[in-house]
This record gives sequence, C-alpha cells and structure tokens, in this order.
Amino acid sequence: MIHDAREPELPRWSRPSATTIALARQALAPWRWLTAPSFHHLERVPRDRPVLFVANHTLMGVLDTPLLMLGLVEHTGHFPRSMGDHVHFLFPGWRDLLQAFGVVHGTRETCRALMRSGESLLVFPGGGREVFKRRGEAYRLLWGKRAGFALLAREVGYPIVPVAAVGAEECYRIVLDAGDLERVPVGKAFLEHAPRKDVPVPPVVAGLGGTPLPIPQRFYFSFGHPIESAGYGTDGDDEAATFALREEVRTALEQQLLELQAWRARDPDRSPSRRLGRALRALWPSG
Repeated sequence: MIHDAREPELPRWSRPSATTIALARQALAPWRWLTAPSFHHLERVPRDRPVLFVANHTLMGVLDTPLLMLGLVEHTGHFPRSMGDHVHFLFPGWRDLLQAFGVVHGTRETCRALMRSGESLLVFPGGGREVFKRRGEAYRLLWGKRAGFALLAREVGYPIVPVAAVGAEECYRIVLDAGDLERVPVGKAFLEHAPRKDVPVPPVVAGLGGTPLPIPQRFYFSFGHPIESAGYGTDGDDEAATFALREEVRTALEQQLLELQAWRARDPDRSPSRRLGRALRALWPSG
C-alpha cells in the first residue's frame, strides 16, 4: 500500500519497559485493589496481529482507562496506542505522562500512520462528549456522526474488537450538566461566548460524601468477537460501507454493555466492603 505523503511523522515512542510497567502496576495497585477490575472474554482478542480496540468512554474518562490498558498488557500482550482528545495535551505534566504511555493526538492522520506501522490502537469514538455526560446518559454511546475509526480500519484492513467498560459511571453523581446551563440565562450566555464551541462542557459532579473523591465501584471490561473490516472493502469513498461497519461495531458494543451490566447485577463480589471482609477473613480465619 502506498503511504500518503501527507501523513505526519509519528512521535518518537517505544513500548514502556518492564520496569516502567512494573512501576505503573505499583502506582495503580491501591486503585486496582479498590476497583477489583473484572475482565471477560479475553480469549476473543487476537494475539497474532495488531488490533483496533473500540471502547465506550465512561463519565470523566480517566478512572478506568489506565486499568484497561494495564489489563490488556498483562492478559493479551497488546500495548495499544490510545487516541487522546486535544484537551489532554494542553497541560504539560499530564501531557508528558500520557505521551510516555503512548497516548497521541486523536487525529485521523496520526491514527492512519500508526495503523500502517502495525500498532494496536485504542479509540473512544464518543470523545469528550461521551466523557462529559449529562444526566440519564450513563452507558450511552454518544458518537454523533463519527465514523473515522471504521473508515481507517477498512483502508488498512484492521480487525476491530469492541470493548465495553462498566462501573465508572457510578463513581460520581452529576450535580449540574450542560443542559442545566442551557436552561438559565447566565449559563446560556456563557456557552454562547465560550472561546471554543467544539469543546464539551464538563458536568459538576459529586463523589464520596459529596467530595471530589470517587465512590468506590467494581470495574468490568468485556471484549467482543473481532469484526473483520476486510469484509467491507478498502474503498475510502464508499461511505455506505464505512457506516455499515460502524453500526456493526456500535450494535456489538451496546449489546456487550447490556450483558456486562447484567453480569454486574449478579456479581456477589461487586461490593468493596464484601471483598474487604473476605480478605480480612483470609488473614484472620475464625477458629
């Protein structure tokens, strides 16, 4: 395949070393213990080729993604390059941390170049709008008309694995959302004069005891059967094929979210207090 001369030069990056991953594992250990991430259907993830992982974004976005990335490394060997919203790159310290773990600007050109170099990718088509949800939007896919991931998967022939994430939506309660601002004159004026109309408005949220601390929840991840984009052809101008692939991925992901929520409802170890009690009993057995 001929490379597009306009493709960007990829940012210099190498897979984090075993030492770096071990440090990340150590740093995440308290949060991982508290959230006890549960991974389902890992056997569906191909190990012999790069994969495009397409996931739903949960409220506020950053609570479960690091655990998903670490779980993929540990269980499948994939270390996908994650597509980040441009807002993440406005803050130097945060930007440097993300880039150290392979996060790049989520542009179509960068995504295409990474796929042509054989990298696995993790994308969230809902972007910032799906992170900054409004009331009643928990576990909804807010993709709008976005179909870029499907177009690029068709062009390069990548398999798509849908990834469902459940749990983080309940870590916060939405106190005020963008809809509330739109309904009052002051808020409406603020939105009308905002310097960037394309940047979603974050909700005001409350966590544990009304504080910014997240309410402890167990996290669940489920992986769908690979969807072979090659079956939809490689013609980038075929919009019908691109949207057909997008809708197949969307339907599969929505079904996984429903199944994962049903699994959570039946999980006897969903409660952090129950898991703590079991751990304490293991340390100090009765009798």
